[in-house]
Amino acid sequence: MSDPKTRRALGLMSGTSMDGIDAAVLDTDGETAQSTGVRISFLYQDDFRARLIEAVRAKAADDSLIAQMTELHADAVAKCLEAGGIAAAEIDVIGFHGHTIFHDPDGGRTLQIGDAAMLARLTGIPVVSDFRTKDVAAGGEGAPLAPIYHHVLSAAEEHPLAVLNIGGVANVTWLGGNADSATGEDFLAFDTGPGNALIDDWMREGVNKDFDEGGGCAAKGTPDPALIEKWMSAAYFGRKPPKSLDRQDFNPAGVEGLNLEDGAASLSMFTAQSIVRAAGHFPASVSQWIVTGGGRKNRYIMEALGASLSAPVRAAEELGWDGDALEAQAFALLAVRSLMGKPITYPRTTGAPAPMTGGRLFKP
Repeated sequence: MSDPKTRRALGLMSGTSMDGIDAAVLDTDGETAQSTGVRISFLYQDDFRARLIEAVRAKAADDSLIAQMTELHADAVAKCLEAGGIAAAEIDVIGFHGHTIFHDPDGGRTLQIGDAAMLARLTGIPVVSDFRTKDVAAGGEGAPLAPIYHHVLSAAEEHPLAVLNIGGVANVTWLGGNADSATGEDFLAFDTGPGNALIDDWMREGVNKDFDEGGGCAAKGTPDPALIEKWMSAAYFGRKPPKSLDRQDFNPAGVEGLNLEDGAASLSMFTAQSIVRAAGHFPASVSQWIVTGGGRKNRYIMEALGASLSAPVRAAEELGWDGDALEAQAFALLAVRSLMGKPITYPRTTGAPAPMTGGRLFKP
């Protein structure tokens, strides 16, 4: 890195996913970013995943789970650096999100588990973590956090545009032509509704699979329009953004009466329709939708979006982005912006009272 202002950061993201950890290395000065191409996905073993699912349902985690979560993240760091032939001394900072156990901004609470001080000790690298609590304490939603990275990535694209992340929960960033990383002007971001979480849970309970690969199960079924209409009547969808959700906020009553394929189709169409509804909150129509997260691999959802949205729907890879690494890369950027005292949340992304920095630094 010839530019002395550029830092090399490693981002870690597990978020609301029950699959594992994404790790990626990014070079950034806080305003621009260059992918190194180094990234891995580190999958959880079944026994750990079962413990994690139980913790999310209980909205609590014991010390042993937190320690194990942290050790797994340290392993992910080591494997990512090994994959890239990068020495730990070359990494300036780790951006460590942890795993969201519950998110209740209305109650002033959000909890992501993982011991950042322990991770710094295990890796020998400074760690920035705890990205959400300052925003929530100030009255913000604490989510979503990736909009600033969406802004950095999409600088050369035609605006307005929408960047849609379909993870456990789905969220969208609308960016207008005057988007400004200092003020958050021409930003709008919010959680649209369920992403993959309900579908994943349905497949796990029905056939012991972690997800509906490619949307293949949904494609064999028929969505139930009456049930979807009922689910779409939830007050959340009418609320003005910014707004955010917990993974457990939606309980799709009635799906239990459907067979496996019809249930998968109905839940997938619910995700798609909630995204379509979200477009009604945009200040102006968009030139394109750019889709990241695991949901971009679900052909059923992508085809439903393509049929219902008025602008082209493109997977991140069509723009040269790495849709599997993007969330981890975002936390690498956020860690560097935190070190520099730059904002990571804004009034129109989280409802923060002003552009706010966030995160806490833990040194080895």
